[in-house]
Amino acid sequence: MTARLYPLALGNFAAGTGMFVTAGLLAPISRDLGVSLSAAGQLMTVFALSYAVLSPLLAALTARLSRKRVLLVALALFVVGNTLTALAPTYPLVMLTRVVAAAGGAMFTPTASGVATALSTPERRGRALALVMGGLTVSSAIGVPLGTWLGTASGWRTTMWLVVGLGVIGLIGVATAVPDVTIATSGRLRERFAPLGDRRVLAVLTTQLLMFCAAFSAYTYIGSLLDVPLPAVLWAWGIGGVIGNQIGGRLTDAFGPRRMVLLGLASATVILALLPVANLSLPVALVWGLAWGVLGWLIAPAQQYRTVAAVPDNVSIGLGLLSSAQYVGVFVAGIAGGVALDSFGRAGVIVLSVAIALVALVFTLVTYRPSPVVAKESAPVR
Repeated sequence: MTARLYPLALGNFAAGTGMFVTAGLLAPISRDLGVSLSAAGQLMTVFALSYAVLSPLLAALTARLSRKRVLLVALALFVVGNTLTALAPTYPLVMLTRVVAAAGGAMFTPTASGVATALSTPERRGRALALVMGGLTVSSAIGVPLGTWLGTASGWRTTMWLVVGLGVIGLIGVATAVPDVTIATSGRLRERFAPLGDRRVLAVLTTQLLMFCAAFSAYTYIGSLLDVPLPAVLWAWGIGGVIGNQIGGRLTDAFGPRRMVLLGLASATVILALLPVANLSLPVALVWGLAWGVLGWLIAPAQQYRTVAAVPDNVSIGLGLLSSAQYVGVFVAGIAGGVALDSFGRAGVIVLSVAIALVALVFTLVTYRPSPVVAKESAPVR
């Protein structure tokens, strides 16, 4: 089973690298395309918005297709989109190509999770999902720092060709190693948005949106906030993310999702407020980046746990909405962070990030009232 899941993890690795790597390439992108740093940051913003909007729409349109065919079409679209990004000569054209690349990612990641579920036995399902979704986390630890270093040394378009290569390798892997499976899924948009009528679901999604908005207000413009070598800090952040995602699931099992969500939000708020301290020296920045990665991604399994508990009969749809809320948060962060950077400089971005994190913490304290019975009966997804 594991051999059949690695191509899915690699596809997610390519998708995560393709989206997040632009945050480390704002300076070379702005110079090459003749735009401001905040405008360059909108490349990740438009990717995130396109992902959030297109994910449920494309899922409904491809509901009748076999999952392997959807995976292949998704990766092909992702490769084409990033190829066009590498070739596009102007800023408006680059923006359009990010929409194409996002469409591929929006089709691939949710489908890969469904295929992982179908290919695994119930007792191994959590590990299968952790392996496949781990590709996204590992992309922040390896793909993004590597792409940032490569783009700084050889130009940001070289990095996009790296992403294209990763997508092609994933496409070949899926074509040769992943079996064709058919999963019953609804093609009706009304059913896909039905969980939004549940207040518990809305509370989970709002927390997800706010916490990603807080984190990515800073992350999107991290190159403008730090005076130390950026690739090294991104390495530390990514490694911390892998650690946080792994231990977060175990801690959620031990202490419950509510404690982990609140602990993660409170800790992440403090870490964001300490961002100026990271500029004291590179070792301090590395420790700060590692801590931010661990504490920031610590919440992910607990949020998935909350979603499963809230919609136990529509888990795949619920997790899809959680993903969309996450990318809406990244979209809002890109715009708000850009405005703060242009208007108030790096201090404005830091204050904005901390303020949104505090709002997320207070909102969750007020709205999160877990049901002990449901929480015990629902298995966490890691």
